[in-house]
Amino acid sequence: MTADLARFSINQMTVRQLSLPELVSTCRDLGVPGVGLWREPVQAYGVEAAAKLVRDAGLTVTTLCRGGFLTATAPDERAAALADNRRAVDEAATLGTDTLVLVSGGLPPGSKDLRAARERIADALAELAPYAEEHGVRLAIEPLHPMFASDRCVVSTLAQALDIAERFPAHQVGVTVDTYHIWWDDQAPAQIARAGASGRIHTFQLADWITPLPAGVLNGRGQIGDGAIDMREWRGHVEAAGYTGPIEVELFNDTLWTRDGREVLAETAARFAEHAG
Repeated sequence: MTADLARFSINQMTVRQLSLPELVSTCRDLGVPGVGLWREPVQAYGVEAAAKLVRDAGLTVTTLCRGGFLTATAPDERAAALADNRRAVDEAATLGTDTLVLVSGGLPPGSKDLRAARERIADALAELAPYAEEHGVRLAIEPLHPMFASDRCVVSTLAQALDIAERFPAHQVGVTVDTYHIWWDDQAPAQIARAGASGRIHTFQLADWITPLPAGVLNGRGQIGDGAIDMREWRGHVEAAGYTGPIEVELFNDTLWTRDGREVLAETAARFAEHAG
């Protein structure tokens, strides 16, 4: 492993065409030290088996994606969401990661009340945060770009994420800093400093912004170096705030998914070293 890759982690979704054993073996071959895993493929492989596979390869699981979707109003839906998030905490603990990324959820059907939806997130975290602490897992609220506010995440800025997180101890609830979602926000550097001052930067993720966005927009995250974001500048912001942890590249990109996954992973590692290392 080169010094440039010492903090590099590949999010499983970036190369979702690789099976978990293929991902692990490619990371080992390339000297990639960390992986961010996703619940669905891990569940399909088997959580215990996945934990052993990664552990035996000497890889660090930097995060588990994802928990969240905590904005439902119906009691049965809320109960189901809380139960699913407890399972996510259990899975994170089994995999040996201390960070569960939360995508908080969009507006419930028929609602236009963003503030109320954010309060329901806080209410849910009041139940989930102590459970996560008992299992050695931190919850990392991820603000998503405002284009996702209606259907995926009513938390759109780091300021909003921190307003919720700061109701809880930092070792229970913090934030995810993802360049793709915050690069446009001129208040984000100050909010990164705010998060760092209280030890709430629980994970740092990279993806580039390229236009035009694809239909559906979800899978428009660009390869590092292909878009408008200065990765080294944002790394500087989080490091100035005291963050010294892994740096995870998480790309949702249909074109990348059609390619050979090993080549994509090698390319991503090289781009990380060039643009963010």
